[in-house]
Amino acid sequence: MEYEELTIEGRNPVMEAFRSGKTIDRLFILSGCKDGPIMSIIREAKKQDTLIDYVSREKLDAMSESGKHQGVIAKAAAFDYVEVEDILKAAEKKGEEPFIIVLDHIEDPHNLGAIIRTANQAGAHGVIVPKRRATHLTATAAKASAGAICYTPVAKVSNIAKTIEDLKKHGIWFVCADMTGERMYNLDLTGPIGIVVGNEGDGVSRLVRESCDFVASIPMYGDVDSLNVSVAASVLAYEVVRQRIGKGLM
Repeated sequence: MEYEELTIEGRNPVMEAFRSGKTIDRLFILSGCKDGPIMSIIREAKKQDTLIDYVSREKLDAMSESGKHQGVIAKAAAFDYVEVEDILKAAEKKGEEPFIIVLDHIEDPHNLGAIIRTANQAGAHGVIVPKRRATHLTATAAKASAGAICYTPVAKVSNIAKTIEDLKKHGIWFVCADMTGERMYNLDLTGPIGIVVGNEGDGVSRLVRESCDFVASIPMYGDVDSLNVSVAASVLAYEVVRQRIGKGLM
């Protein structure tokens, strides 16, 4: 299965992509260019929290497929995002308690794809990612998901901590993975649940951790101090599965 990240070049095509509602993950602008059309594109990008890179003409020339980039190239998501409400509706449609995986600034698209694959296999109803400082639904992530991206809804939000607080109003409890937490086997993860995993280097941020109801640790007995984030997400997700099966919920 092949996935292609859409490259959009030129001022009018890029502006039209923004106006049409297309999800633009990254915008490359010629450094120092501040004319009217470029500034309009930058304003649209900022409205949508698109990541903006100011780069040299040589960089743009090397990226360009058409040779007519006019100082701007946009990278659009390989797949479209859903709203958080769509994830809740997916759980409701199946008659199941919501099961959501929340990613706090995952940077590696391979990890994102692997987590989406786990989410699908573990029966999670969707994945939530932040708009800024994180990888998104690129072709690399799609390939790493081994097709699961076609079946697992992914929502992109402005603020992870606020989204967690909003979802708590729907009766969902949140547990984040952190080495300082309670052993995951000692926690009740059978109800409406969201599991949160953090950045590859820094883990779950303080504000997000404080928004969670529980902090879960994964027992480790080896010589290195942590698991790859996609592996940690899988281990915690399947502890949810194990507990739900034990109570006849799956």
